[in-house]
Amino acid sequence: MISRRRFATAGAVLLAASAMPARAATPVRIGFVPVIGASAVYVLQGAGWAAADGLAITMTKFDSGPAAIQALASGTLDMLAIGVAPLAVARSKGIGVRIVAAGATGGSGFVAGPALAEALATGTPAQGFAAFRAKTGRRAKLATLPPGGVPTVLLHHWLWTIAKVDRADVEIVHMGIEAVQQAMLVGAVDGGTVLEPSRTLVLDRDPRLKSIVVANEMFAGIPGVAFGVTEKFADANRDALDTLIRLLVRATTLIETTPAEAAPHVAASLGGGLVDTGVFAKALASPAVIFGSDPRAIVAPTEALLAYQVELGDFPTAPATDGLFDLAAYARALRTP
Repeated sequence: MISRRRFATAGAVLLAASAMPARAATPVRIGFVPVIGASAVYVLQGAGWAAADGLAITMTKFDSGPAAIQALASGTLDMLAIGVAPLAVARSKGIGVRIVAAGATGGSGFVAGPALAEALATGTPAQGFAAFRAKTGRRAKLATLPPGGVPTVLLHHWLWTIAKVDRADVEIVHMGIEAVQQAMLVGAVDGGTVLEPSRTLVLDRDPRLKSIVVANEMFAGIPGVAFGVTEKFADANRDALDTLIRLLVRATTLIETTPAEAAPHVAASLGGGLVDTGVFAKALASPAVIFGSDPRAIVAPTEALLAYQVELGDFPTAPATDGLFDLAAYARALRTP
C-alpha cells in the first residue's frame, strides 16, 4: 500500500505540475495570395496541425502581389505564400526574405472558347490561330493576368516560344483572376490562361470550353508558388521554422495522396462557401498544378523564369537569386524528429 507520506508527496508534485504555465505558442503571421499553389498552408492551418504543434498562425489574404510584398516589407508578416518572382524582386530591393519551401509548379492552363477550340483542333496552334483569324476576320482575344503574373508569362512563352504563333493573330487583354473566369464563362474572350480552381470550374460549367495546354507544357517546371520567410523570423524562431517546414511537407503529401481530404481546407480559404468542395478536390488533382515542397526543384526553373521575364520587359535585369533559397533550413527541418 502507498504510505500517507508518499501519497502526499505525489499529490504535491501533481499540483505543482498543473500550476506550471503551458508553453506559449509561437505566433506566425502568414500572408497569402489566394491561389491553389499555396494549398499546403491552408491545409496545415485548417486541419489544426499548426496549433497542435505549438504555432499560433494568423492568416491574411491579399488580392494582389504588390500589396502582399508591401506588407512583408513593413514587418507585418513573417511568411508569405506567393509567386517566386515577387519574392526575388523583394529580396533584390533589400527586403530580408528567404524561400524555405516550394508550394507547386504551374497552377494554370490555357482554355479556349468553342470557336477557337475548333480552329485549334485542325492543326498546330500557329495554324489554328491563323485559321481563326481567317474565318472570323479578327484576332483571337485572349485573357490573362496583368504583366508579371505567372499565367501571363506562361501565355507569352507558349504562344511565341513554343507554338510560334504569329503575333498578328492574337490580342492579349489583362484582367484579374475572377474577371478572367467570368470572361471565359460569358464568351467575352476567345481563350485565356485560367488559374486553378477557376480552370476546373469553367470547364465543368461549360462543356464547350476546352483545355488546350497546361502550365508545365507551356513553360516546363515553372514555379507557381513558394513560401518565403523573413530573415528576422527565421533567425529568432529556428525551432518554429523547422516545425512550419515539416508541416508544409506533411500538408503537401496529403494533397498529393488524398486530395479529397485536403479539399475542405482549401475550399474554406478559397471558396468562401460558394463553390462545391468537389471542385477543389478535382482542382487539386488537376494536371495544371504539380505540388512539391522541396525548394531545390525550383532553383533552376526560377532562374529561367526570371530570365524570360527580362525578355518580356517585366524587369530591366533579372533579380539576383543569390541567398534567395534557404536550402539548409529545409534540409535541417526534415532531419529534425
